[in-house]
Amino acid sequence: MTRVLHVQKVSGVSGSEAHLLSLLPRLRARGLDAGIVVLHEREPGAAEFVERMRAAGVPTEAWRMRFDLDPSVPARLLRRRPDILHTHLVHADVLGLPAGAAARVPLRVSTKHGFNEFRGNPLVARADRAAARFAHRQIAISAGLADYLAATEGFDRSAFTVVHYGIEPGPPPPPPPAEPKLAAVGRLIPIKGLDVLLRAFATARREVPALALELAGAGRLEAELRAAAPDGVTFLGRVSAVAPVYERNAIVVVPSRGEGFGMVALEAAERGRPSIVSAVGGLPEIVDDGATGVVVPPEDVDALARAIVDLAGDPERVRRLGAAARQRAVDSFSAEAEADAVADLYRTALHARSAAAPASRAIRKSNGTR
Repeated sequence: MTRVLHVQKVSGVSGSEAHLLSLLPRLRARGLDAGIVVLHEREPGAAEFVERMRAAGVPTEAWRMRFDLDPSVPARLLRRRPDILHTHLVHADVLGLPAGAAARVPLRVSTKHGFNEFRGNPLVARADRAAARFAHRQIAISAGLADYLAATEGFDRSAFTVVHYGIEPGPPPPPPPAEPKLAAVGRLIPIKGLDVLLRAFATARREVPALALELAGAGRLEAELRAAAPDGVTFLGRVSAVAPVYERNAIVVVPSRGEGFGMVALEAAERGRPSIVSAVGGLPEIVDDGATGVVVPPEDVDALARAIVDLAGDPERVRRLGAAARQRAVDSFSAEAEADAVADLYRTALHARSAAAPASRAIRKSNGTR
């Protein structure tokens, strides 16, 4: 059985963690001995992730990091001999991939998951590219993210295989309410663009006085956003089960300044809700503009306000777009297809490397080297 060791630093359960909770049990169901090392600094969210991963039947180890770039992590990884080492996010890439190369792990894979405020830093970009040189294969969770990494960090765009996140369909969702009710779900941090949404909402509410917005999430901007929020906005705080938030609202808004994929838009689609999203990262790959939702330029308050007014004032269009969004989510973004794509990448990459090894040895022999 092929042994696959995933590595990721975890502080909470959000997009990449939810992805792993879905992916790893499915890889095991496909005959791969998949496990994970969770790097952490004693965050409560890391403990929750470890518990959920173990409950899913995935062998899981939790390694405490004393500080960033803790040298004990590569030292421990050097003692491992999986067939495949698969790293996620910057900490695991930088600490894990060189260690995997030193340990001569046959196949090393890295998945790039998202945008963050550090990627524009030249030092971070150099470190990211340096670590990536130790990977045999690189996955990006959207074509938009691959384009962004090429433009921002200097990666070779052709080096990425795009594998979208998947979602498991639930029961048929209830129809959207006729009332102009909006929802936004995400961390309250600058890159999520919720300040833009609040300004657009205030503008739209002047035309649609009944407009209401539920905002689910927590983060460092909470006090600032609460102070700026107009009438009609309700802050829900951190919400563990988001499906009810989608279901009691008619439209979901994702106003991000950067988004590696855009899982909120996919979750909303699975619940039969159209989204209004920014044209960044993977969001335009999830939302088919005019067919399953609306795509607007990022940070454009007026365009976002106009999209809200137009869609909120047309309940029939909301129902039509929501039904199409649900169908597209089920047909094009299944969790099973995602697992198939990752498993296929493993198989083809291992086969290619094993086929190349005899030729490499023959070349060294003909050159008189060992």
